[in-house]
Amino acid sequence: MLIKVLGAVPKFPSKLFFFCEVAPAKGGETPIVLSHIIYQRMKEKYPEFVEQLEEQGLIYTRVLGEEDDPTSTVGRGWKSTFLTEDKSVAEERAAELGVKLEWEEDGVKTIMGPYSGIKVDKSRQRKIWFNNIVFAYTGWEDARNDPVKAVTFGDGKPFPADIIHDCVRILDKESVAIPWQNGDFLLLDNWAVLHSRQPSDTPRRVLASLCK
Repeated sequence: MLIKVLGAVPKFPSKLFFFCEVAPAKGGETPIVLSHIIYQRMKEKYPEFVEQLEEQGLIYTRVLGEEDDPTSTVGRGWKSTFLTEDKSVAEERAAELGVKLEWEEDGVKTIMGPYSGIKVDKSRQRKIWFNNIVFAYTGWEDARNDPVKAVTFGDGKPFPADIIHDCVRILDKESVAIPWQNGDFLLLDNWAVLHSRQPSDTPRRVLASLCK
Protein backbone atom coordinates (compact mmCIF):
# COMPACT_ATOMS: atom_id res chain seq x y z
CA MET A 1 0.00 0.00 0.00
CA LEU A 2 1.34 3.43 -1.00
CA ILE A 3 2.53 5.42 2.00
CA LYS A 4 4.31 8.54 3.19
CA VAL A 5 7.28 7.44 5.31
CA LEU A 6 6.50 8.45 8.91
CA GLY A 7 3.50 10.32 7.56
CA ALA A 8 1.58 9.68 10.79
CA VAL A 9 3.92 11.76 12.98
CA PRO A 10 5.04 15.42 12.80
CA LYS A 11 8.72 14.57 12.29
CA PHE A 12 9.39 12.79 9.01
CA PRO A 13 12.26 12.40 6.52
CA SER A 14 12.37 14.57 3.42
CA LYS A 15 14.50 12.19 1.34
CA LEU A 16 14.63 8.40 1.01
CA PHE A 17 17.66 6.56 -0.39
CA PHE A 18 17.39 2.98 -1.66
CA PHE A 19 20.09 0.60 -2.86
CA CYS A 20 19.33 -2.76 -4.47
CA GLU A 21 21.82 -5.30 -3.20
CA VAL A 22 19.89 -8.36 -4.40
CA ALA A 23 17.16 -7.99 -7.02
CA PRO A 24 14.34 -10.55 -6.94
CA ALA A 25 13.86 -12.89 -9.89
CA LYS A 26 10.23 -11.80 -10.09
CA GLY A 27 8.21 -8.92 -8.63
CA GLY A 28 9.39 -6.62 -5.85
CA GLU A 29 8.94 -3.39 -7.79
CA THR A 30 8.64 -0.07 -5.95
CA PRO A 31 5.48 1.78 -7.07
CA ILE A 32 5.52 5.57 -6.68
CA VAL A 33 2.82 8.20 -7.19
CA LEU A 34 2.98 11.99 -7.19
CA SER A 35 1.52 13.52 -4.02
CA HIS A 36 0.09 16.61 -5.72
CA ILE A 37 -1.68 14.51 -8.34
CA ILE A 38 -3.47 12.49 -5.66
CA TYR A 39 -4.47 15.72 -3.92
CA GLN A 40 -5.85 17.06 -7.20
CA ARG A 41 -7.76 13.86 -8.03
CA MET A 42 -9.30 13.65 -4.55
CA LYS A 43 -10.09 17.38 -4.49
CA GLU A 44 -11.85 17.12 -7.87
CA LYS A 45 -13.89 14.06 -6.91
CA TYR A 46 -14.47 14.59 -3.16
CA PRO A 47 -14.09 18.33 -2.42
CA GLU A 48 -16.03 18.22 0.88
CA PHE A 49 -13.97 15.28 2.16
CA VAL A 50 -10.69 17.01 1.32
CA GLU A 51 -11.94 20.25 2.88
CA GLN A 52 -12.70 18.37 6.11
CA LEU A 53 -9.20 16.88 6.07
CA GLU A 54 -7.70 20.34 5.73
CA GLU A 55 -9.88 21.94 8.40
CA GLN A 56 -10.17 19.14 10.99
CA GLY A 57 -7.08 17.07 10.28
CA LEU A 58 -6.99 13.41 11.19
CA ILE A 59 -6.16 11.18 14.13
CA TYR A 60 -4.29 7.86 13.99
CA THR A 61 -4.98 5.38 16.80
CA ARG A 62 -3.05 2.14 17.22
CA VAL A 63 -2.90 -0.36 20.07
CA LEU A 64 0.49 -2.01 20.67
CA GLY A 65 1.17 -5.08 22.73
CA GLU A 66 4.28 -5.39 24.88
CA GLU A 67 6.14 -7.67 22.48
CA ASP A 68 6.37 -7.88 18.69
CA ASP A 69 3.68 -9.92 16.95
CA PRO A 70 4.87 -11.32 13.59
CA THR A 71 1.30 -12.43 12.76
CA SER A 72 0.03 -8.83 12.94
CA THR A 73 0.18 -6.16 10.25
CA VAL A 74 0.86 -3.69 13.07
CA GLY A 75 3.73 -5.94 14.08
CA ARG A 76 5.90 -4.14 16.59
CA GLY A 77 5.17 -3.98 20.30
CA TRP A 78 5.70 -0.83 22.34
CA LYS A 79 9.06 -2.01 23.69
CA SER A 80 10.65 -2.26 20.24
CA THR A 81 8.74 0.78 18.95
CA PHE A 82 10.20 3.04 21.64
CA LEU A 83 13.38 0.99 22.19
CA THR A 84 12.87 0.62 25.94
CA GLU A 85 11.20 -1.56 28.55
CA ASP A 86 10.60 1.44 30.81
CA LYS A 87 7.12 2.98 30.48
CA SER A 88 8.31 6.41 31.59
CA VAL A 89 11.03 6.42 28.92
CA ALA A 90 8.47 5.29 26.35
CA GLU A 91 6.26 8.22 27.34
CA GLU A 92 9.16 10.66 26.94
CA ARG A 93 10.06 9.32 23.50
CA ALA A 94 6.43 9.30 22.42
CA ALA A 95 6.03 12.92 23.53
CA GLU A 96 9.02 13.91 21.38
CA LEU A 97 7.08 12.56 18.39
CA GLY A 98 3.84 14.21 19.43
CA VAL A 99 2.31 10.82 20.31
CA LYS A 100 0.00 10.40 23.31
CA LEU A 101 0.02 7.10 25.22
CA GLU A 102 -2.85 5.49 27.13
CA TRP A 103 -1.67 2.41 29.01
CA GLU A 104 -3.86 -0.69 28.99
CA GLU A 105 -3.62 -3.98 30.86
CA ASP A 106 -1.54 -5.76 28.22
CA GLY A 107 -0.34 -2.92 26.01
CA VAL A 108 -0.72 0.73 25.14
CA LYS A 109 -2.95 2.81 22.89
CA THR A 110 -1.00 5.33 20.81
CA ILE A 111 -2.85 8.44 19.66
CA MET A 112 -1.29 10.60 16.96
CA GLY A 113 -2.86 13.88 15.96
CA PRO A 114 -4.90 15.63 14.99
CA TYR A 115 -2.60 16.35 12.05
CA SER A 116 -3.47 17.84 8.70
CA GLY A 117 -3.78 15.20 5.98
CA ILE A 118 -2.90 17.88 3.43
CA LYS A 119 0.35 19.83 3.44
CA VAL A 120 1.83 22.61 1.35
CA ASP A 121 5.04 21.71 -0.46
CA LYS A 122 6.68 25.12 -0.11
CA SER A 123 9.55 24.29 -2.47
CA ARG A 124 7.05 23.70 -5.30
CA GLN A 125 4.25 25.96 -4.03
CA ARG A 126 1.47 23.39 -4.21
CA LYS A 127 -0.77 21.35 -1.93
CA ILE A 128 -0.02 17.66 -1.57
CA TRP A 129 -1.64 14.49 -0.25
CA PHE A 130 0.46 13.83 2.85
CA ASN A 131 -1.06 11.09 4.98
CA ASN A 132 -1.30 7.33 5.51
CA ILE A 133 -5.09 7.14 5.62
CA VAL A 134 -5.38 4.26 3.17
CA PHE A 135 -2.57 2.28 4.79
CA ALA A 136 -4.10 2.58 8.27
CA TYR A 137 -7.72 2.13 7.19
CA THR A 138 -7.05 -1.01 5.16
CA GLY A 139 -4.07 -2.48 6.97
CA TRP A 140 -3.95 -1.84 10.72
CA GLU A 141 -5.92 -4.93 11.70
CA ASP A 142 -5.25 -7.55 14.35
CA ALA A 143 -6.74 -8.78 17.63
CA ARG A 144 -6.19 -5.36 19.21
CA ASN A 145 -6.89 -3.07 16.27
CA ASP A 146 -9.94 -2.30 14.15
CA PRO A 147 -8.70 -0.59 10.96
CA VAL A 148 -11.91 1.45 10.64
CA LYS A 149 -11.07 3.06 14.00
CA ALA A 150 -7.35 3.31 13.24
CA VAL A 151 -7.74 6.63 11.45
CA THR A 152 -10.57 9.18 11.78
CA PHE A 153 -11.29 12.84 11.23
CA GLY A 154 -9.83 15.15 13.85
CA ASP A 155 -13.18 15.28 15.65
CA GLY A 156 -13.24 11.48 15.95
CA LYS A 157 -15.87 10.88 13.28
CA PRO A 158 -15.19 7.89 10.98
CA PHE A 159 -14.19 8.22 7.35
CA PRO A 160 -16.67 7.23 4.62
CA ALA A 161 -15.61 3.73 3.56
CA ASP A 162 -16.55 4.26 -0.09
CA ILE A 163 -14.27 7.29 -0.38
CA ILE A 164 -11.30 5.50 1.20
CA HIS A 165 -11.68 2.47 -1.07
CA ASP A 166 -11.96 4.74 -4.10
CA CYS A 167 -8.77 6.47 -2.97
CA VAL A 168 -7.09 3.06 -3.13
CA ARG A 169 -8.16 2.79 -6.78
CA ILE A 170 -6.96 6.32 -7.55
CA LEU A 171 -3.56 5.63 -5.97
CA ASP A 172 -3.17 2.41 -7.95
CA LYS A 173 -4.27 4.04 -11.23
CA GLU A 174 -1.85 6.96 -10.93
CA SER A 175 1.18 4.98 -9.71
CA VAL A 176 4.19 3.79 -11.71
CA ALA A 177 6.10 0.66 -10.62
CA ILE A 178 9.90 0.88 -10.71
CA PRO A 179 11.69 -2.48 -11.22
CA TRP A 180 15.00 -3.30 -9.54
CA GLN A 181 18.32 -4.58 -10.84
CA ASN A 182 21.39 -5.37 -8.77
CA GLY A 183 23.31 -2.18 -7.99
CA ASP A 184 20.43 0.22 -8.62
CA PHE A 185 20.13 3.41 -6.55
CA LEU A 186 16.87 5.26 -6.08
CA LEU A 187 16.39 8.66 -4.43
CA LEU A 188 12.83 9.67 -3.55
CA ASP A 189 11.51 12.97 -2.28
CA ASN A 190 9.11 12.11 0.56
CA TRP A 191 7.26 15.38 -0.05
CA ALA A 192 6.78 14.71 -3.74
CA VAL A 193 5.77 11.03 -3.80
CA LEU A 194 4.17 8.18 -1.93
CA HIS A 195 5.72 4.76 -2.41
CA SER A 196 5.18 1.08 -1.63
CA ARG A 197 6.55 -2.37 -2.39
CA GLN A 198 5.16 -5.12 -4.60
CA PRO A 199 5.26 -8.79 -3.50
CA SER A 200 8.26 -10.68 -4.83
CA ASP A 201 10.17 -13.91 -5.02
CA THR A 202 12.99 -14.26 -2.54
CA PRO A 203 15.72 -13.33 -2.08
CA ARG A 204 15.16 -9.57 -2.33
CA ARG A 205 17.43 -7.16 -0.48
CA VAL A 206 16.85 -3.42 -0.93
CA LEU A 207 18.55 -1.25 1.68
CA ALA A 208 16.95 2.03 2.76
CA SER A 209 18.23 5.17 4.44
CA LEU A 210 16.15 8.13 5.61
CA CYS A 211 17.38 11.72 5.52
CA LYS A 212 15.86 14.70 7.30
